[in-house]
Amino acid sequence: QTLDMYLTSIKHLVKEEQYQKTKSIVGKFGEPGGTGELLQEKLLEKSINTHNWVYDYWLDDMYLNQRLALPVNSNPAMVFPNKTLEITKTHSSIFAAHLITGVLEYKKHIDTRALPVDFSRGQLAGTPLCMKQYYRLFNTYRLPGLKRDTLVIHKTGSTEQEHIIVACKNQFFVMDLVVKEKTLREMDILRQLEKIVKMAENTEERQPPFGLLTSDGRTEWAQARDVLIKDSVNRESLAVIEKCLCVVCLDDPSGMEVGDTSRALLMLHGGGHEKMGANRWYDKPMQFVVGEDGVCGTVCEHSPFEGIVLVACTEYLMKFMTGSPSKIGRATSVSELPAPRRLLWKTTPHIQGLLKASAERLQRLVRDLDMDVHKFEVYGKEFIKKQKMSPDAYIQVSLQLAFYRCNGRLVSTYESASIRRFHEGRVDNIRSATPETLAFVKAMTDEKTSLSDSEKIKRLWDAINAQTNSTIAAITGMGIDNHLLGLREISQEIHMEMPEIFTDETYVASNQFILSTSQVPTTVEMFCCYGPVVPNGYGCCYNPQADHLLFSVTSFHGSTETSSAVFIKALDEGLVEMRDLCKTSNKPQSNAAAASKAVEKSQGLHPTSDTCPGTW
Repeated sequence: QTLDMYLTSIKHLVKEEQYQKTKSIVGKFGEPGGTGELLQEKLLEKSINTHNWVYDYWLDDMYLNQRLALPVNSNPAMVFPNKTLEITKTHSSIFAAHLITGVLEYKKHIDTRALPVDFSRGQLAGTPLCMKQYYRLFNTYRLPGLKRDTLVIHKTGSTEQEHIIVACKNQFFVMDLVVKEKTLREMDILRQLEKIVKMAENTEERQPPFGLLTSDGRTEWAQARDVLIKDSVNRESLAVIEKCLCVVCLDDPSGMEVGDTSRALLMLHGGGHEKMGANRWYDKPMQFVVGEDGVCGTVCEHSPFEGIVLVACTEYLMKFMTGSPSKIGRATSVSELPAPRRLLWKTTPHIQGLLKASAERLQRLVRDLDMDVHKFEVYGKEFIKKQKMSPDAYIQVSLQLAFYRCNGRLVSTYESASIRRFHEGRVDNIRSATPETLAFVKAMTDEKTSLSDSEKIKRLWDAINAQTNSTIAAITGMGIDNHLLGLREISQEIHMEMPEIFTDETYVASNQFILSTSQVPTTVEMFCCYGPVVPNGYGCCYNPQADHLLFSVTSFHGSTETSSAVFIKALDEGLVEMRDLCKTSNKPQSNAAAASKAVEKSQGLHPTSDTCPGTW
């Protein structure tokens, strides 16, 4: 079944000659008694002895083996609502203190296992979901390695994690959260933050911007870290950071005009070493940014958890901050607190050279990123739901239409699908560039004048249904990407020569996701963003709201094949054309739509609900 689905997913994306070659390779792999069957048996054996047979393979392949720098390439960001702008412009330390108080409240829920169990929404709604990712929000750290990083997991509620790191003016300070066995109150936190801001202004004690090293490629950072830990002072500072609860970055004004796109850029990479890029520690999964100019949000190291878990955490914090009034001014400190500690570093000419090289590489990344945050206001998900269509499937088809309009072809596409229905489940891939979608986008472009509206709407329904079926397969553990990954990786575990199916140019190309997409819906006015996963690709994160659709599109200036603004323009045009097509087709429901409804009824689906297959 996996091999058949694989061939179907790539046939229309490659030349016929290449497809026939791949079909032959796949057929040989799947022969009875052949290599595929042997690897399948080994995978079944592994599944008997593990909670989740794909988890370690997936974590290594998706994150820990990757050598690119974390900013832009891996770490996503969540940009806080506009209303935080005015609050923080005059009271950034008060805002930060209230935020930290909310973090401590949320962590208390985690430590006491008081979080309510999540249930799936949209397709196959009502299924309980694995909660393990929540317990890795604050107690993990991505340690750089020369060839492979390590996800360090501290014991929940450990006394080693009773502090946070505060970054201010590229300096790092330790703020103990528990003093004399008592957790700091909000007024205490504010006073400590004010002390840190004052200490950071002391230029005589200022340390080099060591946070820059974490923005570098993973191998380069691992090599630099090996140099640092030769000195006990550096070793101690690193140990304190690696065990912290979270990082809070107090940013100076960026000097940029504050808009959605500029805020997203500052979250993703800090604007480079000349702005806030060094006022970060990118290895820490939860990093909160509070800017004096009101630019606030989170930057996340992605390996411990998916975006939907981040959304749940940040929405809790936003609701805490608006629904729970600040206690500052109504409470006093119980005692005089010890001053926060500035982390010290020992530097050498060699280390100075490493810092300079990291700064230059970060700056190149900053210059290269092409970001466009766009609010499509013609209609939102409510219009789509009135068409009896899944908003997610509809938007995915619109993305394919935009890409085809820009490039005259479809490409291997990634849409993440949550598999938290399974213990330790993370995501599988919904391959959105289906043959049915290709037929639809051609109907709207190349064949636009030769086809009737009724044929176009039929093709739209075919594309929607194909996307829906792919979603159902992925979220129920029947996707192909994790299965193929497992077969590939277990072949290496048993020291087999890599099977030809995995060295074939089609397989390699099919895993180069030129279009990397994800739905990240929020109930609070926030939005998520991330970078492309290949040099000539797009990253597209979307947030469907009732009356508008929000898109964060990224690409690289260095590619002649991409332009975020051009893609957004094509997306706008396609969304309007799809609306017009739906409006002109006020006819009895098509056979395709009726068939879709029958499938939905038999499988307990809710076609008009918000489909949320997953995120990142």
